[in-house]
Amino acid sequence: MKITNVELTLFAWENIPATTYGRHTGKFAGKSELGLVTLSTDEGLQGHAFLGSAMRGAATDAESLLRFLKPAVMDQNPLDRERLYQALWNRNRQTSIRTIGAMDVALWDIAGKAAGLPIHQLIGTFRDSVPAYASSQVLPSAEAYAENALELKSQGWAAYKIHPPTRWREDIAVCRAVREAVGADFTVMLDSTWSYKYPEALRVGRAIEELDFHWYEDPLDDDDITNCAKLRQKLDIPLMATEYSPGGFHAYAPWIVMQATDYLRGDVAVKGGITSILKTAHLAEAFHMNYEMHHGGNSLNNVANLHVILSIPNTEFFEVLLPDAAQKYGLAEEIVVDANGLVHAPTGPGLGAAIDFDLIERKKIAVLS
Repeated sequence: MKITNVELTLFAWENIPATTYGRHTGKFAGKSELGLVTLSTDEGLQGHAFLGSAMRGAATDAESLLRFLKPAVMDQNPLDRERLYQALWNRNRQTSIRTIGAMDVALWDIAGKAAGLPIHQLIGTFRDSVPAYASSQVLPSAEAYAENALELKSQGWAAYKIHPPTRWREDIAVCRAVREAVGADFTVMLDSTWSYKYPEALRVGRAIEELDFHWYEDPLDDDDITNCAKLRQKLDIPLMATEYSPGGFHAYAPWIVMQATDYLRGDVAVKGGITSILKTAHLAEAFHMNYEMHHGGNSLNNVANLHVILSIPNTEFFEVLLPDAAQKYGLAEEIVVDANGLVHAPTGPGLGAAIDFDLIERKKIAVLS
């Protein structure tokens, strides 16, 4: 089997609600575009992936995907995933990690279809469902967070994660309001989105320790290994970093060696695909660490993330970033959280996702190859 073509179909995403998750995103709204990556083969199989998000349109990465990554896979056997992953990663200076991730996901989709298996079974299934947590947008007041968390708890969600205003005193007030609203028996986390200096991070960390929060995510700059290591020694609450730490798979090693985080973190978009995050999850397991999956930025990336989650023992949750209208688009059937707070395994071959090809055709902007 050989790859005969790589195409990128850009399609419009409209009516995105005004949303922010912290200083790093700003407020985004209105329009974006996704890209449907299609790898075609001489045996009629196609592999798909989505490129882009509501915050970062696919056109940003389109040229480099076709100019630098397409030649690396043309006329190659798509089942040679490790060799192709290395070839793609060697071009990371000419392109983005997101484009490498999209190409890798499409290769895995072909492999699953060729085997007639969902990707999680191709890897080796560990479980067929996983608890989901709701991940908030930035809300206008502590009371709004408390109401939001209480409503989601009543709907059966497994946990609630706060994206706070990113002003440390207000953030502590938000955390207190949420804990008081949901009670002591509900799992709550804080994602401070890289917004504090070390003294502020320590104050917030000590406050949420007293509130029995489940983890403390990204309080410091994404490359601040030194202060993360110092902070971890001062706190008992588990610290989570590495979501956007610079680099790919190899860049995780210093965080482990310096004991700068309790959990590793990533997803197929920001870490270079299924191959990369699967390697990292196994690395984390060797050190008895969890690899907690970040939201993938688009609907099909989240399906890819879910396949990896279902095939590893060392992750606790599936993240659902809210509101849905700023995160879900392009699938005819989205991942659903059931009344028990669980998401379940895809059963179709490859990604097993129902891509909304009719919508993509209606909203098509261009087909690039």
